[in-house]
Amino acid sequence: MRKFDKQDRTILELIQHDATLSVADIAEKIFVSKSACWRRIQSLQDDGIITQKVTLLDQKKINLSTTAYIVVRTNQHNEVWAKKFKNIVEDIPEVLEVYRMSGDIDYLIKAVVADLEGYDRLYQKIIKVDLFDVSCSFVMETIKQTTELPLTCLNVS
Repeated sequence: MRKFDKQDRTILELIQHDATLSVADIAEKIFVSKSACWRRIQSLQDDGIITQKVTLLDQKKINLSTTAYIVVRTNQHNEVWAKKFKNIVEDIPEVLEVYRMSGDIDYLIKAVVADLEGYDRLYQKIIKVDLFDVSCSFVMETIKQTTELPLTCLNVS
């Protein structure tokens, strides 16, 4: 297990908030040289802590104003079905996240579409795999949305 210090944590906080920050900007904020900062960032990448850098888009401004959470139940708990389901949802660009769940539901899917017709097209793709039950809830209002993971759990030295 990697040991983190305050500078590692600060680097992670900074780049989670703004991945466009230059190494020089980060180095200045954590009071180290650019080369030392670059080595730290490289180490965080090599250790798989930083997995990718992305650009977030405003979904409404690109005509994806409807967010849907789709609950899937199946009565086929086998490898063949699971592989087919995985292949189908991985090939649908509107599907952003898919989770295999514990409890009363088997899978939870987060998807974005332009409208209800877009959801129906998505639904028609999902049901190509034999499903026991599918239900959907649409987001009425986004109260909080972030991609930043809390770093208070890191034991920093």
